[in-house]
Parts: sequence; structure tokens; C-alpha cells
Amino acid sequence: MTRSIIDQHSSESQSEEVETGLCPDCETDTIVHDPDRGEQVCKECGLVLTEDPIDYGPEWRAFNAQEHDELSRVGAPLTQSMHDRGLTTTIDWRNKDANGHSMSADKHGQLHRLRVWQERIRTKNAGERNLKYALSEIDRMVSALGVPKPVKETASVIYRQALEQDLIRGRSIEGVATSALYTACRKEDIPRSLEEVTSVSRVDQREIGRTYRYIADELDINLEPTNPRQFVPRFCSELDVDKDVETKAIEIIDRTTEKGLHSGKSPTGFAAAAIYAAGLLCDETIPQRAVADTAQTTVVTVRNRYREQLEAIDQQPAT
Repeated sequence: MTRSIIDQHSSESQSEEVETGLCPDCETDTIVHDPDRGEQVCKECGLVLTEDPIDYGPEWRAFNAQEHDELSRVGAPLTQSMHDRGLTTTIDWRNKDANGHSMSADKHGQLHRLRVWQERIRTKNAGERNLKYALSEIDRMVSALGVPKPVKETASVIYRQALEQDLIRGRSIEGVATSALYTACRKEDIPRSLEEVTSVSRVDQREIGRTYRYIADELDINLEPTNPRQFVPRFCSELDVDKDVETKAIEIIDRTTEKGLHSGKSPTGFAAAAIYAAGLLCDETIPQRAVADTAQTTVVTVRNRYREQLEAIDQQPAT
């Protein structure tokens, strides 16, 4: 009886310590919550204060990604890049049953009608149809630009925010979708210039730039200016130049940006000029036309910028 009273008193004392945020053992406020195990643990001494006996993990074990995918009994994760966030069902285009056997001709016609109605009921109103079209445009441009999946997710979220705040009224769906993608590239530090985004878009560059500035201002998206050095690795890879040229080009950009030479200039043209100047300093011949075409700029821009850069760092190419 005495033992029970002592244990009860100790438990009540420990609960009071947890409520106050102090560890009853070392009396520190370093209590953290482990969501995977459902426990509250003292980070300092390792004492488990409270625990949840329920294991929320799977009952099976997997030793690689393939086994994990095969044993998992859940569907695909939610995604913002689909208008229904990936919660819809899809009827397979292959007219086969669960065992892989071909179906009869009557079943073919029935499945075709089911696919048609499935596609119709996925979008219940004009707003969803427009959202579906905009997200498909973003998906098309992401594939054409070769940017990673997180950029597509970010662009989809930005477009949804613009749609919720009614920023699309009076503007084309393609223009807002392209602007959202360009904003996502800037936000995720993926080096894609406005010219590159325009080349895969269905609207002109002026509309994209105007809509991009409007959306960034209305959604309060603060973006850092694009650093020209972000374009150097990709441009050097496309030009197939030596690694020393890439390193020298980044050095030129770092030294000239410290002096503010890049201010007010196109980052792609500035990066292209640095690559050409680095080629001259490293005794590697890189045609100005090739550099300009890779950066989607003009030869005149490359010629003017590289001279300014060499003059700023006080170096001249070997003759």
C-alpha cells in the first residue's frame, strides 16, 4: 500500500515537471517531442518522460527503395501540380483485367465510355478546367526546360495563390502560368533566364515580365537578384570547355561583382562574357558566337561585357 502511494506521488510529481517543461531528473528545460515514437524525451540526460505504446510504423520491413514501393499499401502522395491534388482515380488505357488478360470487345466499348465520363467529372466547373489547363502548361514547360520536380510544385503553389487572390482576372492563363514558373525558378535558385522561359512559353517576353513583377509584388515574394555565377556550370557544360575555364569564369564574376560591375546588366550575358574572358586567359579558344548562342544573348553583349570585366580585374589575355 505504501509502495503504491509512493509510485502515485512520483508519477504526479513527474507529470507536474513535464507540464512546467522541466526534466525531473536533471531539472533542465531541454524536453523534446519525438513524433516517430510518440515520446517526450529529455535532450540532456535521455530520460523518457512520457511514451505512446502505439507503433504507427508499418508492420513490414524493407531494405531498399524498390521493396518499400512494392510493400507499401498507400497511394501516391498529394501534389499541388494536379488540379485535384492527385486524389482522383484513373482508368488504365490498356484493356486488360487484373490478371493481365485481354478483355472482350464489349468490355472495350464499356471501358471507353467509362474513361470519357471519368475525364468529364474530374473538372466540375470552369474554374477547375482553367486550373487544370494552367497546371498542364506548367508541366509542359517544366519538361521542356528540364528543371527538377520541386520547381513544378512551387510554381503550382504560386499559381494557386494567384488564383485565390483573383490576380488572374484580365490576364491570360498562359502568361500567369509562365510567370509562376519563372518565379519558382528564381525562388528555388534554379538558373533559368527570362529568355529561356519565354522560348518554351506561348506568350511573349514583355507579358511574362510584366505579369511576373505584378504577381511577386501582390503575393509579397521577395527574390534576391540572380547571381551570374549560377549560369556558369550549365553554360560551360553545353560549350564543353575545360574545368579550368569554369573555375576562372567564376573567379572573374566574383571579383567583378564585388566592384558592382554586374549591376543593371543581364546575368546571362554577364556569365557568357566571363566564360569567354576565362577562355582567353586560359588559352582556350571559344567562339563568341557559340557563347552568345548558348546564353541566348548577342555577340555585341559578350564583346562589350568581357572587355569591361578584364579591365575591372586588370588582366589582359596572353598574345
